[in-house]
Amino acid sequence: MANEEIIKEEDYGVLLYYKYATIPDVEALFNFYDSNCNSLSLLGRVRLSPSGVNVTVGGKLSALEEHIAAVKLNSLFEGTDFKLASCHEPSNDRVSMECGFTSLSIRIVKELVTLSSCPLPRSPEISNAGKHLSAAEFHSVLHNVGNCQDKLVPSSDKGTVLIDARNLYETRIGKFYTPNVETLDPEIRQYSDLPSWIDNNSEKLRGNNILMYCTGGIRCEMASAYIRSKGDGFENVFQLYGGIQRYLEQFPDGGFFRGKNFVFDHRVSVGSSDSRILGTCLLCSSPFDDYSSRTRCTYCRMLVLVCDNCREKDSSYVCELCQENSQCIQPTSATEFDDSVEISEVWEPEAVSTSDRIALSPLVSVEYTAGPRTLRKLRILCLHGFRQNASGFKGRTASLAKKLKSIADLVFVDAPHELAFIYHIRQNGDSASAMENNRPPSESCSKKFSWLVAPDHKGESDSDWKIADSPFDPLQYQKQTEGFDKSIAYLKDLYSKAGPFDGILGFSQGAAMAALVCLHQQKLKGEMEFRFAILCSGFAVNMSNCQQGSINVPSLHIFGSDKGKDRQIENQTSRHLASLFENGCSVVIEHDFGHIIPTRPPFIDQIKDFLKRFM
Repeated sequence: MANEEIIKEEDYGVLLYYKYATIPDVEALFNFYDSNCNSLSLLGRVRLSPSGVNVTVGGKLSALEEHIAAVKLNSLFEGTDFKLASCHEPSNDRVSMECGFTSLSIRIVKELVTLSSCPLPRSPEISNAGKHLSAAEFHSVLHNVGNCQDKLVPSSDKGTVLIDARNLYETRIGKFYTPNVETLDPEIRQYSDLPSWIDNNSEKLRGNNILMYCTGGIRCEMASAYIRSKGDGFENVFQLYGGIQRYLEQFPDGGFFRGKNFVFDHRVSVGSSDSRILGTCLLCSSPFDDYSSRTRCTYCRMLVLVCDNCREKDSSYVCELCQENSQCIQPTSATEFDDSVEISEVWEPEAVSTSDRIALSPLVSVEYTAGPRTLRKLRILCLHGFRQNASGFKGRTASLAKKLKSIADLVFVDAPHELAFIYHIRQNGDSASAMENNRPPSESCSKKFSWLVAPDHKGESDSDWKIADSPFDPLQYQKQTEGFDKSIAYLKDLYSKAGPFDGILGFSQGAAMAALVCLHQQKLKGEMEFRFAILCSGFAVNMSNCQQGSINVPSLHIFGSDKGKDRQIENQTSRHLASLFENGCSVVIEHDFGHIIPTRPPFIDQIKDFLKRFM
């Protein structure tokens, strides 16, 4: 009996592979995976996109080998690294269910991995990804850092840095430790946070040989391409081909890798022959590296390490990132992560330009246990801030749009007043380098617009850069009091062509304009009507005669607290605008994150609660 159990356990395996390639017929490939995986009784996840595939499936080793053979018959998969490992068969427990190993999920997606939750200014091309280094080559480079004779990477005056492209909870149980190499751990909650970290730490990377690694390699593909897209000083990027998994196969003792490799299947983690534990319990700091309990942060839902002695049923835990941010908020509801309700979207957030403003009202099909039911999502017209545009505002609010996608669609529009391109002279000497720094950007820039302008606005719309007349004034918004008539006429025309809209959302000057629309609601009746307004970092313009509580429009006001670090719009300014709306139908959300619209819990939950009143 024991021998039979051993044979059964060894007969099971997990297969991981990905391939970036242009897929000419995604539907045909979907049908192949559906037929092949089901016939072989494979379970797990298959993600297909026009740019490639990403697969993690489990099953009998013989079935997985048959699957590999069938996939290899397609020339699209030439050169694919199929990572096959034997392991125990998953049981029908919480770990297997959470990792998707109790069923087969095949989906067609836009991106194999989401590099950023916001549209990037310059999308990286996968063809520009970093150079692949085999496990042996990667090990050799780390071993020979500082050796000018190493031919695998070019010599660098600054040196070599090593980036861990994984999430914080993964790095806490295992990572590379190499003498003489600076290892950079971005400490991110999710992969889509990595571009922001790269942007904020670009000077640490510039001019260095940059080595990257992740679990199996796919996350390094787009991340390395993003780094290289930054241009001069970011050319020398190298990635561990096959990821940590291939490295540990090549170096069973762990090599330069310490701890365990976190994996996204029922195995949870895979280690080397080195049994040392790198992770520690969140509460007592004792050595611990087992995520099998799937314990999560009460606030952000990130996995946390809590040892068996400290873990208690129904207890709340706060991850280190939330602790650093001094979270004292209501916990995220578990239903936020409940997959029992499946939403099928048929429409996406859009940016409406001045030349194309027509949009169709989207529908959402929600599957309930009692049967399908179709609901119309809310449509919200979004007004950007001063010297912004629809496309840029859409990018900055991508996280908000994503988290509201089941109940609302955001429609973005450019303001009617086009602004001239200006730049400020830096007072940093008369040297040649100083003169170079004072030149305007050489690349072409997107047009910028505003809803309200200063009285001396000349309406320039040419593409030439101009030197600013005066130093930047953080209170300039107080001087932008003209242009309302043109903007309101523009919005009425837009509403007639692209409306109706359920609500209006404005950010900064856009909030000031939205507030004026609410103020004039009686005059606008029949031409432009909104059931609610969301005003973010707002302020009042041309509303000196408006009485407190006199604007009778349901409103949500979102702005920074006294210590919210909003250096553009002071707390009292936004608070004053909120006071002009009827108190009984207004909601105020204050946060500590500056001049932004926060999308973390509990703020996103409060925003959703407000919107659900109008569903």
